[in-house]
Amino acid sequence: MKSVQQEVDERSNLTGTNKFELLLFRLGGDAAGEHSELFGINVFKIREIVAMPTITKVAGAPDHVIGVVNLRGQIIQVLDLPGIAGVTPKTGLNIMLVTEFARTTQAFAVESVEEIVRLDWTQVMSAEHSAGSGMVTSIARLEAVDGQPARLAQVLDVETILRNLSPDAHTENIEQAVGGKMKLKPGAVILAADDSVVARALIEQGLDAMGLPFVMTKSGKECWDQLNHIAEAAEAEGKSVHDKVALVLTDLEMPEMDGFTLTRNIKSNARFGNMPVVIHSSLSGTTNEEHVKNVRADAYVAKFSAEDLSRTLRTLLRQ
Repeated sequence: MKSVQQEVDERSNLTGTNKFELLLFRLGGDAAGEHSELFGINVFKIREIVAMPTITKVAGAPDHVIGVVNLRGQIIQVLDLPGIAGVTPKTGLNIMLVTEFARTTQAFAVESVEEIVRLDWTQVMSAEHSAGSGMVTSIARLEAVDGQPARLAQVLDVETILRNLSPDAHTENIEQAVGGKMKLKPGAVILAADDSVVARALIEQGLDAMGLPFVMTKSGKECWDQLNHIAEAAEAEGKSVHDKVALVLTDLEMPEMDGFTLTRNIKSNARFGNMPVVIHSSLSGTTNEEHVKNVRADAYVAKFSAEDLSRTLRTLLRQ
């Protein structure tokens, strides 16, 4: 247990070229607790890992909310992740993963923690067409090591899980939040990238409410390829890519190419060097926001606040 926590602390600064750390854990299996599958969550989202403390049940709590814990003076809600996933832990809820994203803190109860693995985003495939529940955003391919066979780990979309558990807590009047409409030069669009179905829907609603035309992509690589395609088409017309793309809006965690690499590619390429890039991510905390500055992104907006996104876009688009 201690060594896993140390790995979280030591490796959470990783923003290497298109690489990330995945914490592997198990939730349970069928009714007998058998056939336990492997799940994963980005280390960036893990604040700490602790043995399951005493939990205080809260009257009238929603389904799958076990209760709350007092962790060094902070009251944190604990969610039954195996229950949410529809599996049964064979040995019980033994570990609590304290997570931080979108500037909120919550804990997930799991059965066991396995290890932390370092992966390239090219080893991660979108699960959009293979995972009907929306709980799994991607599938990570783990290579065979030390006599252990190759494995697959399901990467959970914890933001979607939270929104599904308490949708009322995440609702806002988007039209009112974004203010008046904005205008781009004729023919220009916002180029956006996010691998989450829920996130893409929210981004599209927000950009529509702002009156901003957009092109939506599902990964950093798709966005990078699309940006280059648009640039080539613009040059063929005797125009600049800036006549076609006003700004790039990108998530950080994405299969094939992450948002750090996408931003770095844009900012280091003379063709796109001064293209505004806004990182729109649930990865929050001062460490992660410092990484955003290091790749020279123009702004960081935490998901999912239409008001914050509108304010940031107005500033960069000078509206």
